[in-house]
Amino acid sequence: MSRSIDLYNRALNVIPGGVNSPVRACKSVGTRPIFIKKGKGSKIYSVDGEEFIDLVLSWGPLILGHAHPEVVESAKNAIESGSSFGAPCEAEVILAEMICEAIPSIEKVRMVNSGTEATMSAIRLARGFTKRKKIVKFNGCYHGHVDHLLAKAGSGVATLSIPGTPGVPEDIVKNTLIAEYNDLDGVKNLFKQQGEDIACVIVEPIAGNMGLIPPEDGFLNGLRKLTQEYGSLLIFDEVITGFRFTYGGVQDIFKIKPDLTCLGKIIGGGFPVGAFGGAREIMEHLAPEGDVYQAGTLSGNPVAMAAGIATLGVLKNSDYSELESYTRNLVDAIKSSFTKRSIPTTINHIGSAFTIFFTEKERVTNFKEAATTDVNTFSKFFIHMRNSNVFIPPSNFECMFTSLAHDIVDLEKIAEAVQKFDIK
Repeated sequence: MSRSIDLYNRALNVIPGGVNSPVRACKSVGTRPIFIKKGKGSKIYSVDGEEFIDLVLSWGPLILGHAHPEVVESAKNAIESGSSFGAPCEAEVILAEMICEAIPSIEKVRMVNSGTEATMSAIRLARGFTKRKKIVKFNGCYHGHVDHLLAKAGSGVATLSIPGTPGVPEDIVKNTLIAEYNDLDGVKNLFKQQGEDIACVIVEPIAGNMGLIPPEDGFLNGLRKLTQEYGSLLIFDEVITGFRFTYGGVQDIFKIKPDLTCLGKIIGGGFPVGAFGGAREIMEHLAPEGDVYQAGTLSGNPVAMAAGIATLGVLKNSDYSELESYTRNLVDAIKSSFTKRSIPTTINHIGSAFTIFFTEKERVTNFKEAATTDVNTFSKFFIHMRNSNVFIPPSNFECMFTSLAHDIVDLEKIAEAVQKFDIK
């Protein structure tokens, strides 16, 4: 028996499902999880000594790769001075300044401990600022496991076929309005009917929790104009996309200024972190300046802040175009391999992220189209890639990521593994 199996069996006795986040259990792909001992650069290593090229990268934060020397050194120096103070520290000011400098729409930012905290707090602030109750979210977009945001969420909820989730009363989600991603007319209809009661629209500007799905032309601009017309706020959930494609976030790519932005993942360099920020006049409604309450014992944690500062410092001087170029080469090789063997696929790709949909559809632009992917084929693909020492997400509704640590040898090995995939 392998150590991974032994650890999983032990975990089942003391942890629900044996994991601390559902998708890690690998149930949707019909296998068991591999327990990881360490990561270095583009690789992770199991407790059984197996080496994998990692395309999960802790679900996105590790854009520099595992155990990047500057991040490790910064975190070590921080923890030697103390792991938590429950009081302000210099590092949180420095990271806040870096975020505000990088993302023009953010004039003030509040640090929290996760992306879930960030979205939850941003929506509370939007409701407090506008004095309205209703929010608009999109089918398949996941914004964390907040009760009122689990209505038609993507990612793990979709993977496990849970319709919303038990434990969320109907009264909690009654003020959550659902639209289809990339369907601007549908959002307009919601505003025509209930616009005066809508506090905000929250959206992943590039969706990453129903697989990678980019916005159609005019979609984000349309949301910006619509929310301004009705006096609602526009919230960009950039927990996944923030600093992933450019140093300034997706809003820098599309030149759209949301009212509030949620961040996480990359800004913590692999440590638990989240943040939300926006226009000064809105953020000043937050306690202790204003009356919208939010707090957190470990918010602004000095170790996470130090890792974030180091990560953003490296990214600021990095060439995103080079990362995008070699990721595109990998995607092109995968596409070519599937096409030659008549395996129906659509691959959505932006920058250093991509998703393979095993579908006959030529385009995937929303959750309904993403759901046409053949999950049985994906399960076979996942197991094949894992047996080929390539680690991909155990869910077809997630993104694969590359990092600055991946090199040409890694990409060639990934492409070679794909070429050997037998769909039968």
